[in-house]
Amino acid sequence: MVELAEVLADLRAESEEVDALVANLPDARWAEPTPADGWTIAHQIAHLAWTDRASVLAITDPAGFADLLATALEDAESYVDRGAAEFLDEPPRLLARWRAGREVLAGALAAVPPGQRIPWYGTAMSPASMATARIMETWAHGLDIAEALGVRRSPTARLRHIVHLGHRTYAHSFLAHDLPPPPRPVRLELTAPDGSLWTYGPQQATDRVTGSALHFCLLVTQRRHRADLDLVAEGEHADRWLDVAQAFAGPPGRGRKPTGVAP
Repeated sequence: MVELAEVLADLRAESEEVDALVANLPDARWAEPTPADGWTIAHQIAHLAWTDRASVLAITDPAGFADLLATALEDAESYVDRGAAEFLDEPPRLLARWRAGREVLAGALAAVPPGQRIPWYGTAMSPASMATARIMETWAHGLDIAEALGVRRSPTARLRHIVHLGHRTYAHSFLAHDLPPPPRPVRLELTAPDGSLWTYGPQQATDRVTGSALHFCLLVTQRRHRADLDLVAEGEHADRWLDVAQAFAGPPGRGRKPTGVAP
C-alpha cells in the first residue's frame, strides 16, 4: 500500500512540472491548439482546475457532488468539454485558479478520515486513489500541453502511479465499452524509466502485457494508439484490453489515431 503522503508529494511534483510549462508562457500562446480535438492549452489547464474543484466538492459536500453527477449523466458525452469551457479565463487568472485549487484539494485529501471513501463518477475511492487519479490526469493533460509547445517531457518514477491505476481499471475498461469483464486476470511486466521491472498481477496469469511503462501509460490515458506503442499482448483477454484500456472514469474517450511514429 502506498501512503497518502507519498502520493500527494508526487501529485505536487507532477503539478509543478506542468505548471512550469505554462508559468511564463505569453498569453497569446494559451490559445494554441493541443492534440485533443478542440482544446487549447487554456482548455487543458481549465480542465485540471475544474476537476480539482469537483474533487474537493466530492470530499466536502457529497450531496452537492451528487447533484453535479446527475448533471453529468444528462449529457455524458459533452460534460467534460463543458466543464473545461466553464473554467476558461484570462491566462493569469486561470493559472492562479488552478494553483489555488490544487492546494485546496491536497488539504482536503489529507483531512479525509481513515477508511472513508470519496464518491466519484461511477465509483468511490480512497484519498490515495483519488490523488493517484489526479496524477494520471495531470500527467496526461500536461503531455498534451508539452506536445503543443514542442517540448519533450522525460518520464519519471511517478509513472508507477498511472501503471497501478491502469492495472486496477482492467475490468472497468471493458465495462465502459459495454463489454463483460474478462474471467481471468492479466499480468503486467513493464520496463520502468530507470530500467527496472514493474510487475502487477499474478505471476502465473496466462494473459499478460509486456513493454515499457511509458507506453502503457500513454495507452491507458489514450494519448497514443496501440499501433504506435511497443506493448505486446499474450492471450485473448490481454489483446482485447489493449483496444479498450482507459484509466479514467466515465464513458470511453475518443482516443487518438495511429501516426506510425513511435513516442
